[in-house]
Amino acid sequence: MTDAFPFLTSRNPADPADVLLTIPAPGAFAVVDTVERARAAQPGWLLAGAAARSAALGAVADGIEAAAAELAALAVREVGKPIAEATAEVARTVAIWRYYAQAPFRPTGAVHETSAGAGLLLTRRRPHGVAGLITPWNFPFAIPTWKAAPALAAGNTVVLKPAPEATACAQRLAEIVRGALPDAVFTVLPGGPTEGNALVSAADVVSFTGSTPVGRSVARAATARGIPAQAEMGGLNAALVLPDADIGQAAAHIAASIAGYAGQKCTATSRVVAVGAALDPLREALSEALRAVPVGDPADPATVCGPLVDEGARDRMTEATRGLSVLAGGTVPDGPGWYAAPTLVEKVPPGHRLLRDEVFGPVASLLAADDLDHAVRITNSVPYGLVTSVHTADLNTALHGLDLLDTGMVRINAPSTGVDFHLPFGGAKASSHGPREQGAAALGFYTSERTYTLAPAGPGA
Repeated sequence: MTDAFPFLTSRNPADPADVLLTIPAPGAFAVVDTVERARAAQPGWLLAGAAARSAALGAVADGIEAAAAELAALAVREVGKPIAEATAEVARTVAIWRYYAQAPFRPTGAVHETSAGAGLLLTRRRPHGVAGLITPWNFPFAIPTWKAAPALAAGNTVVLKPAPEATACAQRLAEIVRGALPDAVFTVLPGGPTEGNALVSAADVVSFTGSTPVGRSVARAATARGIPAQAEMGGLNAALVLPDADIGQAAAHIAASIAGYAGQKCTATSRVVAVGAALDPLREALSEALRAVPVGDPADPATVCGPLVDEGARDRMTEATRGLSVLAGGTVPDGPGWYAAPTLVEKVPPGHRLLRDEVFGPVASLLAADDLDHAVRITNSVPYGLVTSVHTADLNTALHGLDLLDTGMVRINAPSTGVDFHLPFGGAKASSHGPREQGAAALGFYTSERTYTLAPAGPGA
């Protein structure tokens, strides 16, 4: 293990000259030391009891709610999230902490009859120890929360390594959380790959959200150590539009899923599959809807599509669309900030990057399908399987999609984006590894089930 100390710099994507912070990365040894302090604090956190853990998580929710406007403004400045979305994210973050504040009171096991004779057979779920969390920049408050809150509710301690681009958001979140929890129960340690690798090598359970290559390496490293791992990775999500759909509504939903937050969501729509006669009206309606999306300063309440997170992200998007038939967008506005217009392309050649890889920008390909079965084959043809939206007025069609689509989530007549934090979240194939996140499923991931046999003492004991 070696320690390197590069500097982490966080910039405003809307104005790259605006530097929020520049700090040295702590290095691998600091990660190991932090994990050991969290491990020493974990038994006391567990033994504090359900009421203490519940009250602490509730206090975190109160602290975040009190700082809501400040946190939303920070997300706008650091990660370029439009203010309307940033405000909604902070509100969801509060709701998630409150949801898991009730979790310490949930049953953690069951009592079973013995096969023969007196005694008790019990099952009981117990925390793993230290949860190592590695989170992305695009939901700088919600994703750390939906990992940390269930881990803490179950009695684990937490070490969080946020993406460098969201360091300021993570540090502010840590200040609020630490104010409600005992020392070393929740720690934020900024950094890059060095710190992330060290955390995977030291924690007792690991949860990751980010790119597919990194997620796979996290899963391999955790598996080699024999610890539980969860990795939420990429998406190449499709929207299927049937001829009987409300084309105007479908176009509005899909445009929002392509362009909202500049397409920087793993649930964003990247492929639009028009079935049969839906193609021509959808082409027109979706192109018009995307051209009408407000693009600009994320601090403006009217903005839907703000900047991409950095120059490299914008360049990857423009390079991916070069030479294609553009129906809407395809331009880069002049001026400061890493902006790109919401873009729809068609006649994309088979095997093209847009049909193979997640670009993570406000761009989608319009594809044609002969019928529903053809549309399903197109949808299932990529390595990813996170979420699919299906737009139709026919219940039979909707049920057909539910049965045959190879994705972890299916949304009927709704945008591909949007999650219900009280339900399991995750995908199929290269989109996810390990158990689901969110809801009660998260509590299962952050605990292990144990079986106890309680037999009566022998005569004279």
